[in-house]
Amino acid sequence: MLITDMSIFIGRSRCAIVLASALTLPLVLAGCKSNSGSAAAPMLPEQRRDVLDAARQQMELIPPPTKSRYMAVRSLTEWQNPYLTVQGGMVTLHVLIADANTSPLGVGGLLRPVNARRRNLDVRLNDLPTALNAIPENAWPYGRVVAVEEAHEVPVNARPQIRRNVEMVFKTLGDLGVVAYEWNDNGRGL
Repeated sequence: MLITDMSIFIGRSRCAIVLASALTLPLVLAGCKSNSGSAAAPMLPEQRRDVLDAARQQMELIPPPTKSRYMAVRSLTEWQNPYLTVQGGMVTLHVLIADANTSPLGVGGLLRPVNARRRNLDVRLNDLPTALNAIPENAWPYGRVVAVEEAHEVPVNARPQIRRNVEMVFKTLGDLGVVAYEWNDNGRGL
């Protein structure tokens, strides 16, 4: 008797969940639409300055970088702070979320793989300050430093644009008070 009552309850719960999901799906999808006209509009210098000031104040909560820690890293696969891959029209923000389990048992093993905590986000150059502020404070173990690399295997005619974007990223990071650690093709920072 108890088992049949339980199965009826579970069946009704599943039905309620499916029904609620079906009813809220159009609302969620309608909320995902963006107004392309406002996204393409450039920011006024005053607005950009206000955004940078707010972002700089938020970034000051992260401690200054520890040079001895980040200079010892030999490859970006070992890099634990956020890093950027600069491309033609955007940057890819790579973030390694801190492990919530503080125990040293099983770190990087089958049950706690590092790549499961890695996030790669494509960000427009204008939205970089906002994206950096959205990264949790515990994802910055080296302090306020970001590695920056150029995209690999790009056409020759796209290289000047990527280099200009790298310079824009350096300026934005400098305005935020974040140290930019340029990563070159040899695997060592400059």
